[in-house]
Amino acid sequence: MSDRPEIVFRARGLTRTYRSAAGDVQALRGVDFTAAQGDFIVILGPSGSGKSTFLNIVGGLDAASSGDLWFKDHHLTALDERGLTLYRRDHVGFVFQFYNLVPSLTARENVALVTEIARNPMTPEAALAIVGLTDRADHFPAQMSGGEQQRVAIARAIAKNPEVLLCDEPTGALDSATGVRVLEALVEVNRRIGATTLVITHNAAIQEIADRVLRFADGRIVAERVNASRKAPAEVSW
Repeated sequence: MSDRPEIVFRARGLTRTYRSAAGDVQALRGVDFTAAQGDFIVILGPSGSGKSTFLNIVGGLDAASSGDLWFKDHHLTALDERGLTLYRRDHVGFVFQFYNLVPSLTARENVALVTEIARNPMTPEAALAIVGLTDRADHFPAQMSGGEQQRVAIARAIAKNPEVLLCDEPTGALDSATGVRVLEALVEVNRRIGATTLVITHNAAIQEIADRVLRFADGRIVAERVNASRKAPAEVSW
C-alpha cells in the first residue's frame, strides 16, 4: 500500500483560444499540470497570463480548445455541458473575489442554498463553524464586514464537502488584516476536509502558505516551486 496521496488532476497540453473579430487570443498555450489530494497550491502571475482561464477549465466553467484534463477517472475535456454541470455540482467549490451572497438571506440561509442540492453536505452550522462564524449565522450580508462576507462565501463553497476548492483572488478586495482571516479560513478548510485547493492571487506574499506555487506568464506555467515548509497566514505580511 502506498502512502502517497491520490493524484486528483492530470492535465496535458491544455490550450484555450478565444476567437473574436479582432483576431484570436491564446489564453493558454500548452499547460501540463498535476495535483494530489489535499494539495494547497497558490497560482501567481500578471493579469492576462492565463491564471483565471486555467482555473475556469479545472473547475468545469470553461472548455479547453485542445489537450486533456482528468479529474481522477473523469475525462473532463471529453464531457458535454451536462457532464461538466454534474462535475461542478458534485465535486467543486468556488470562491471568487466578490462574495455573491444573496442580500435578503442570512449567513445560514446563504450556505443552505448549497446544502439543499448537494449529495453529501455538511450542515450550514458546521460550515460556518469551520470559518469561525457561528455567532454570525443569523446576520444578513449588510450587517457583516467584507471579510465576514467572504468567509460566508467560503462556508457556502465547502458546505457540499467538495473534493476541490478553487479560489480566484479571494483576498483581492480586502485589507491585509482581514485577508489573513480569510486565508486562515482557507487553510483550516484544506486541513479539515482535505480538499485540493487552488488559490489565484496577485499577492506574492501569499505563496508562503502553500505546498506548491505555480507562476503563469503568457498562457504557460513558467515556474513551479515546492515549499519545504508552510507559513501560517498570520506570519505573512503584505
